[in-house]
Amino acid sequence: MTSPDATDGSAVAARPVPARRSRITAITSGKGGVGKTFISANLAAALARMGRKVLVLDADLGLANLDVVLNLFPKITLHDVFTGKSALDDAILPAPGGFSVLLAGSGMVEYSRMTPEVREQLQKVIDEVAPRFDCVLLDTGAGISDVVLYTVSLADDVLVVATPEPTSLTDAYATIKVLASTQGRREVQLIVNQVRKPGEGRTVRVQLQQVLDRYVTPSLGASIRLDLLGEVPADAAVRDAVQRRQLLLDTMPGALASQAVVAVAARLLAHRP
Repeated sequence: MTSPDATDGSAVAARPVPARRSRITAITSGKGGVGKTFISANLAAALARMGRKVLVLDADLGLANLDVVLNLFPKITLHDVFTGKSALDDAILPAPGGFSVLLAGSGMVEYSRMTPEVREQLQKVIDEVAPRFDCVLLDTGAGISDVVLYTVSLADDVLVVATPEPTSLTDAYATIKVLASTQGRREVQLIVNQVRKPGEGRTVRVQLQQVLDRYVTPSLGASIRLDLLGEVPADAAVRDAVQRRQLLLDTMPGALASQAVVAVAARLLAHRP
């Protein structure tokens, strides 16, 4: 695992990896509005149902919304932990679905840039929670800001969420390209959300893989493997669950989107060493 040695995430330096039993997965996207946080929360619930001890860390430090999706009203957030106002254990909360969460604050301009202090605090928190869980999911912000890139650099695996829309695919490609060039990522996992017909996710993966092979592989001198973990269909039940601020796996476990997320969770575990 590598980490940028500059705050903009443009360089990579070797970093010692602390002993731990959890696998850390960063769930990210090239643009907002693709359902990344919905996927993070429901994927965590699916993993918990499979017997894993799961933590979701809301790593969108300045524009957090995991609390909204889960209908939680935290009195203590990562901001309080970073500033020393509260202990880490007090900020870890039980969430619906049988997993734990570490929630961030919203509208905090001090987290719009990855300062050395925030870098140090974020890595310290992740190193402390990693031995306590089987799976740690980092629900990052969207795009390729220094905050997002540094957060992703702390993960073992990267899972990119995209939709079949052209703008989402363009931004997903840009994100994967940056991760490959700045962090040495050679394998990226993909979830295609809001698909309109079966097989559309496979088509998206093929399209992205072809563009990566044509434009990124020659410049890096190494190939990038894009693994499709699954596709999640456009489902009216998803919007209903989000509006009610409930987990889809709790309210409608039989919905097509719920079944798809459960399948993704199974594949995620199968991919792990």
